[in-house]
Amino acid sequence: MQMFVHLLLISCIFALATPAGAAEKNRTFRTWLAELRAEARTAGISQQTIDKALATVWTPRNQVIRLDRNQPEFKQSLKAYVANRINDRRVANGRTMLRRYPTWLGRVEQRYGVQRRFILALWGIETGYGENSGNFPVIRSLVTLAYDSRRSDYFRGELIEALRILDAGQVRLARMKGSWAGAMGQCQFMPSAFRDFAVDADHSGRIDIWGSIPDVLGSIANYLSRSGWKDDQTWGREVKLPKGFDFSVVGLETRLPLSRWQALGVRRSNGRTLPRREIEASLILPDGPKGPAYLVYDNFRVLRRWNRSNAFAVAVGTLADRLAAP
Repeated sequence: MQMFVHLLLISCIFALATPAGAAEKNRTFRTWLAELRAEARTAGISQQTIDKALATVWTPRNQVIRLDRNQPEFKQSLKAYVANRINDRRVANGRTMLRRYPTWLGRVEQRYGVQRRFILALWGIETGYGENSGNFPVIRSLVTLAYDSRRSDYFRGELIEALRILDAGQVRLARMKGSWAGAMGQCQFMPSAFRDFAVDADHSGRIDIWGSIPDVLGSIANYLSRSGWKDDQTWGREVKLPKGFDFSVVGLETRLPLSRWQALGVRRSNGRTLPRREIEASLILPDGPKGPAYLVYDNFRVLRRWNRSNAFAVAVGTLADRLAAP
């Protein structure tokens, strides 16, 4: 009987404490949100935009936190990551886009100095050429991630930039949707990338990376160009290593000319000699010594500026190669 009473008391205490804890958490979030509103107003964003954007944001979104903690770039092997993103359908659709938009691809290729296969590969990897741009309300996702402690400063800045985009009338709030992380539109730009790199390629008077194909293609090309893209080079290539290879030279920190890699016994994946160009390359082994090896060039580093993941950059480069193949 005494044990029963003891357990009953614990249950009552827990039942009373849980709503109180939830209420305290809600009060903390409301306080944080009020501070954010004040910061946005100080940043020059209109009160009307702030009120409208945050009107239905009552709590953080737990699904966003779960997705943030389980990003595939850092959970999957390179082989699985690439296989999940590159298949015959995606290659075929990319070649269809090559045929469908030759004029716009030609214009942005010429203006920005970025080969069209890489523009399409990024578009394809990010959203399947616009088929899946994400359906998460960007503002609530960014509020959630800014309130979370893992990268709060970064996402708070992105949230302010997103509010600026709304305030400028670049997109309606209902249309401002994207990934769980707040990446927007068909090219999945974070708000700061939108600010720095998005372009009005079709001269409509506003930048529309949600619905304008010229704006999507031009924005991707502008990002790569301003990040240091070299249009006379590719991204890299898969290679074979000799037995007894010295793995101390593996990593993006080491840059050697192709002639030096050739002397170290590195060969193309088909066994042929490396190109006879004196460009510097780094050797990476994303899955370790038993996985595939890649020699990567400066353009690989540019792709990593878009997404700081070796797996992502290899996937984009691999798709670009397949789009260019006969």
